Amino acid sequence: MIYVTGDMHGIEDRFFDKEWYKLKSGDILLICGDFGFIWDGSKREREAIDYLASRKFTVAFLDGTHENFELLNSNRVTVWKGGKVHRIKGNLLHLMRGQIFEIDGNKIFTFGGGESQDKDMRIEEGYWWREELPSPEEMALGAARLDEEGLKVDYILTHEPPSLVKSAMLLRSGKADTVNKLNGYFDQISDACNYKHWYFGSLHEDRSVTPKHTCVFKKIIPLQK
Repeated sequence: MIYVTGDMHGIEDRFFDKEWYKLKSGDILLICGDFGFIWDGSKREREAIDYLASRKFTVAFLDGTHENFELLNSNRVTVWKGGKVHRIKGNLLHLMRGQIFEIDGNKIFTFGGGESQDKDMRIEEGYWWREELPSPEEMALGAARLDEEGLKVDYILTHEPPSLVKSAMLLRSGKADTVNKLNGYFDQISDACNYKHWYFGSLHEDRSVTPKHTCVFKKIIPLQK
């Protein structure tokens, strides 16, 4: 089965959550950004990667903002299920931006990235990468891939949501509206494309926002049919 979940932020406790134990041999877990286990190259981090890479199920993550893009982009690029990935190790993959993967008869469009709200602090600490916010070239690539598919896919997975969805969630929670050009880009994709459902992780909730948009965080849920 194909499952989807949200930001892990390099927190190993997620491995011991009861949700984790529903994953069986041959399953695929898709993580909607902020994987966080490729950050400082520490021994503890390498052990976590070894653990994930050796599972009988596949762990495939989008990038968010809490990634070390220098380390992430140093991994070998290969093709998996029809789209480009960074092969981290074993059954652990990074799904690159603007790709379409064909998994169990489903076409899944992926587009990671975002804009960190704690950017100034991370710049001071030396842990901020300009690559977190997708480039115009990456956005054009994503649009071109969707055009090749006739603007029709089954699922869309991103870290950030479209701006209309993000604004509604922030307004509901009483937080300041912080949409950016990537959210606007996703508005255009949402308007132009025919798709069943859209999953995103950046806002750290487990909630259906609209009939076609679901925010994922700690729960591990199957893709809606």
